[in-house]
Amino acid sequence: EGKTCAFIDAEHALDPVYAKKLGVDIDALLVSQPDTGEQALEICDALARSGAIDVMVVDSVAALTPKAEIEGEMGDSHMGLQARMLSQAMRKLTGNLKQSNCMCIFINQIRMKIGVMFGNPETTTGGNALKFYASVRLDIRRTGAIKEGDEVVGNETRIKVVKNKIAAPFKEANTQIMYG
Repeated sequence: EGKTCAFIDAEHALDPVYAKKLGVDIDALLVSQPDTGEQALEICDALARSGAIDVMVVDSVAALTPKAEIEGEMGDSHMGLQARMLSQAMRKLTGNLKQSNCMCIFINQIRMKIGVMFGNPETTTGGNALKFYASVRLDIRRTGAIKEGDEVVGNETRIKVVKNKIAAPFKEANTQIMYG
């Protein structure tokens, strides 16, 4: 409570009514719905440099679409473009976040690698820059449903610390996430 928060809604999916139901002070939340990935990351950097934000949330990495991809034709190849964009942005952003003592939370999604026979076939979008620069990485997974009668009212959830530069990694916790 009492912290200034920004929500970079790259997915354009923030529901203010539902967020308010969950306890978010919508009137105090700074919300941006950028058109491109570059725009989203520039907004993050500007907010970090301002020193006026305590917590920033980017929803989601998968939705940070480079401008060239948005302006290009369907079917055009843009291999590695998002990864390069994120790598460049993280080099700038990390120092500014540290200077301003701002926490930035990137929400990402798991995708399946095609043709993986050995090892983990799961990967996250956006290349390796976020994995490298992140101080803490959490793997949050639904493990079951919480029901009241026939109605699903929440999720049983496992949170696993995948990376931690500030405390012990590889810890796990089980919790419940209730719907609003």
